[in-house]
Formats: sequence, structure tokens, C-alpha cells
Amino acid sequence: MGHQESYRHNQAYAEFLESWDANFYAKYADYLKPPRPGARVLDVGCGVGQVVKRLTDAGCEAYGVDVSEPNIEKASRVSLRCRFYDGKKLPFADGFFACVGALNVLEHVEEPESFIEELVRAVEPGGRVVLSSPNFFRVLGFRDYHVRMRGLRNKGRNWRRLLQKLNQMRTDPASVRFDRMTPIVKEPFTPDDDAIVATNPLEIAFFLRRTGCEIEMIACTDRYVTKPLDVALNFTPLRYLMFNAFVVARKRRVAGNLEPPP
Repeated sequence: MGHQESYRHNQAYAEFLESWDANFYAKYADYLKPPRPGARVLDVGCGVGQVVKRLTDAGCEAYGVDVSEPNIEKASRVSLRCRFYDGKKLPFADGFFACVGALNVLEHVEEPESFIEELVRAVEPGGRVVLSSPNFFRVLGFRDYHVRMRGLRNKGRNWRRLLQKLNQMRTDPASVRFDRMTPIVKEPFTPDDDAIVATNPLEIAFFLRRTGCEIEMIACTDRYVTKPLDVALNFTPLRYLMFNAFVVARKRRVAGNLEPPP
């Protein structure tokens, strides 16, 4: 059974998502909101539908998809536009949405590079793509929840691996792939520990550029914090080394080739 398939009947995950505080997904949902009223928007990995509800209440034509049947059962009570899908091919035409996003999903998918391509495919030219995931290549920070982020030895390894990745992006971009991880499965179930992809802001931005997007924002803060703190945390390139990977991009109206990242 594949990793994504393990979520298909995971009732514990659906129950966990029901307890999400609105502050957890508010920033993601607000950036996912299309600029024009009534536009179509898609939340991939919609969970039990909180983001879809927030966007619907804001006047959007909001859709959601998820690989978990218990999630979709609960999300369908919020909106009939939430549906089960296979985790690979989105059941929508090219350019169907004004905005497409995924919150804490990329680190769990078996083909993350193809997943990003599929998100970009479903958004219209000039539309927005929002991706938010943990930064498993953290170098700075404390109280890290995942073993890969924890301790000076791991942080030193993350720093060296990031430098290798940057060199690879410049010298051999066609060979770049996200690093895979062995999932940590616990009882009772806890999310994020079982991630299988070492997501990070540099590679998320890299693959979005490669699939025809321009990057609008890269931040290490995936939730709202005070404005002075947000500016301080995201003002310098140190944002690539901390906390989370919150990336906002816009699909080019005319697709272009990959350019090496700055």
C-alpha cells in the first residue's frame, strides 16, 4: 500500500483536522482567495473543508479534493464541491481555476514534482498558486517537532545539503528532485511525522518556476504574526533557513523555460 493510500480510510486524521484552529489556515486561505468575486478556487488536500468554507463565505466558487474518504465525508457537509480524488490527476480541465493551493500536502505525496505540475496545469494563465509546507531543511530555530530538524548535527547536515541543492539547481537543473524521507508512523496517529518528502522553500520555488510560474513571495511564516515580526523574519535570505515554506506564485500568461534561481 502506498503512502497516500494509507490516508484513504484514516479516520483519526479526519478527527484531528476537525480540531484545527482557524488561525492555522487563515493566511493560506486568504492568499488563496481570487481577486475577482465569484471566481473558482481549488484547495487540494482540503481535509474536512474549513478552507473551502472560508472561501465560500468570502464569495468564491470554492472546490476541494482529498485522498481521504473520511475527510471528504465530513467536507461534503460543508460543500458539495468537495470530492475524493486519486492524489495524482486533478479531475478538472486545464486552467479551470483562478487560484489553486495546497496546505501541508506536498510533504505527503509520492510524486511531488508531478504534483506541482498538476497544480499549475489546473490554474489559468495569470492565476495564483499557493503552496505551504514545513521546511525540513531548517538550519535556524528551536523547539523543532521533526527529527530531521532537531539538533545541531541535523541542522549542519541541512545546511550542507541546501548548498548542494543550490549548486545542482545552477549546474544541472534537470536532475533536481526533492529528497525523500522514511515516514515516522506513531500510535496514536500524529500528522507531519509521517511525511515522506523533505519540502523546503528553495525547491518549491524552483519547481514552480520550472512549470511556468513567477514567484511573488517566499516566507517562513505560514500563519499571521504581527507585522514587525513578519518583516523581521522574512526581510533577509535567512527566511530560507527557518520555520516553514510559504510560497506564492503566479502562472505566466505565456509559458517560459526555467531560469536559474537568484
